[in-house]
Amino acid sequence: MTSFETTAFETTSFEASAGRRCHNVVNPVHTSVYFAPEQQDELAALGLERGAMAYFAGRAAPLGEVGAGTVTATFYNFNHEHVARYIPAAWAVTTPEAVLTARLRGADGTLRRLLGEEVLTSKEMVEAAELALRATEACRREARPLYAANAGLSVPEKPHLALWHAATLLREHRGDGHLAALAVAGLSGIEALVLHNATGTAPTSALFMRTRGWSAEQWSAARDRLCERGLLDKAGDLTDAGAALRGEAEALTDRLDAAPYDHLGPAATARLTELAGGFTRTLRAAGAFPAAHFGKG
Repeated sequence: MTSFETTAFETTSFEASAGRRCHNVVNPVHTSVYFAPEQQDELAALGLERGAMAYFAGRAAPLGEVGAGTVTATFYNFNHEHVARYIPAAWAVTTPEAVLTARLRGADGTLRRLLGEEVLTSKEMVEAAELALRATEACRREARPLYAANAGLSVPEKPHLALWHAATLLREHRGDGHLAALAVAGLSGIEALVLHNATGTAPTSALFMRTRGWSAEQWSAARDRLCERGLLDKAGDLTDAGAALRGEAEALTDRLDAAPYDHLGPAATARLTELAGGFTRTLRAAGAFPAAHFGKG
């Protein structure tokens, strides 16, 4: 996903808009699958390698049988050579259609295990799914390839999977806009990761390098470039200029992602935030987001 925004937690000091607050608690409904075994198991059953190949295939499947260049462009902060080890090789093993079916089964298994049947069948889940899907009505396809690809998929019938689908749409819609903000900020994919990691609230540098395919030398070089721009100090901490650049990028991301929540309206956005916030607290309490993966280092 994005580089400034955390995948599981939001501890940023930026003043949060109503849309950002809602995103912060809806997004984990989607991202919980990346830290869970169920989706890996489902994709491995198709013959995909666990780890990077399963991740790239699972997230890129809505785009069809795309090549490594498309994945690198749309995912932004992955080393292209790392992507090219697994894409398009994944499509020689299975098809995007099979992957889409498997990832939905994985999401079902993850949410059932972490939330429990009582939550999944509750009226609150039905309401949250309806509100989140209503928010997606205002999402735009233009210049948002990952959102547009997912928007072409059918909405699942079960409420918890409908919510997961809507969370995916809202996540990718915001993410596509966020990548535009990173480009405006003049940050390469790895530079955006390094700057995000400097906050201490992001995934660790070790996790970023392992999952994004960057070497320690590439990470160090990116940090040096950020120091030269005055965005990091010699200790690798954010400078005032670095914090300001982050703030500008986040503000632009919020503006580009305002439409779904403007469409939903203040009261319904607050209600979705309340409902999804409850689900996210349950996910965290169940260990969906291992704390060891977050922080500087």
